[in-house]
Amino acid sequence: MAGQQAHDLNCLTIAELEKHAEVRMDKQTRDYYNEGADSGSTLLENSQAYGKYRIRPRVLRDISLIDTSCPLFGDRSPLPLGVAPTAMQCLAHPDGEVATARACKKTGVVMGLSSFATSTLEDVAAASGSNPRVLQLYLFEERGHSRKLIRRAKAAGYKAVFLTVDTPMLGRRNLEIRNQFKLPKPYKIANFAEDSTSVASKTVMDDSSSDTEETEQTKSESAAGYHDGEKRRPPTGPITFHSHAANPTLCWERDIDWLKKECAPEMQVWVKGVATAEDAILAVHHNVDGIVVSNHGGRQLNGALATLDALPEIVDAVQGKIPVHVDGGIRHGTDIFKALALGADFVWIGRPILWGLSYKGQEGVELCLRLLRDEFTLCMGLAGTVKIPDISKDYLVKIDKAGFFFRHEPFRPIR
Repeated sequence: MAGQQAHDLNCLTIAELEKHAEVRMDKQTRDYYNEGADSGSTLLENSQAYGKYRIRPRVLRDISLIDTSCPLFGDRSPLPLGVAPTAMQCLAHPDGEVATARACKKTGVVMGLSSFATSTLEDVAAASGSNPRVLQLYLFEERGHSRKLIRRAKAAGYKAVFLTVDTPMLGRRNLEIRNQFKLPKPYKIANFAEDSTSVASKTVMDDSSSDTEETEQTKSESAAGYHDGEKRRPPTGPITFHSHAANPTLCWERDIDWLKKECAPEMQVWVKGVATAEDAILAVHHNVDGIVVSNHGGRQLNGALATLDALPEIVDAVQGKIPVHVDGGIRHGTDIFKALALGADFVWIGRPILWGLSYKGQEGVELCLRLLRDEFTLCMGLAGTVKIPDISKDYLVKIDKAGFFFRHEPFRPIR
């Protein structure tokens, strides 16, 4: 991402990018992307958590050469941030995930692809070239569906699987319900089209068929799994998000081992959705390759901890044995700095990418990444750091409810 590019004078911040996207997206798309669960308090707190911290800049340090790179999947990333997996990007722009992949390739930033993408994982791989990419995975109750997806990802050169672990049930998203959200034609959930009828493959939550297609749809409707009092009945019918994504049967003892065997040796296995030290310790115990501290963008359990607030205890629990990444609420380069100072190795960006995609397609995604890169680099320099390992808790203070500042550790003067 080297070199200076001209500013987009109509969009100089992520906040302005959000405003541009707001007028370009239709109401259904805007509500779907931006909504949190229930009242949205966790969604809001994900961003507000960063405002609890202030940076303690150091001065009179030579910052003439700043290195923002960091290790990632056995290689180097130019920045400690990646594009988080977000579903159905063709709602934001017709080129969808392919445009995002091209932007990531151009900037060297890793891309996460949602299982419920509107472009196939093979098309995204082709657009990515040699740029690293990971697949977000919902592990379905019917393992055959997941096994096929994993094998395709291995063949397409994906570096890792990010297993989403915070969706044993789906959070309540009221605007989604009120809008009766459906994926409009001609888009479809591309990775499962081969497992679905021509009609049902277009669905997200239930059917999106027209009256003329009612007969075909009735023949093959999707149904969520349930427990009949004696045993668990898995989901049936074509794969849709609301019928198949949630899996209340997932557990550490059985599923992580199975997934690691399926992904080995080509792909790492990470767990995305860890929010406590207890689960972080279990992740280490079960030999996962990394953790993403996440609350699903505030879309699952409303009232859960903001991810930045959950981060320190997880970092302490892991003790450097595996990488710890974090997502949720990052809207400025200083937010990236604060997350790294609290112990994250890397951050992932979700909604701002969708806003950029809506704004100008591939160019808008590149703009989003450039804004965050420039802000983060500037923050590093003004804080007196020149490489990622320099960033630590020593650079932060936290504000309590009374407005007083305190450090995570007492100041110890250098002797």
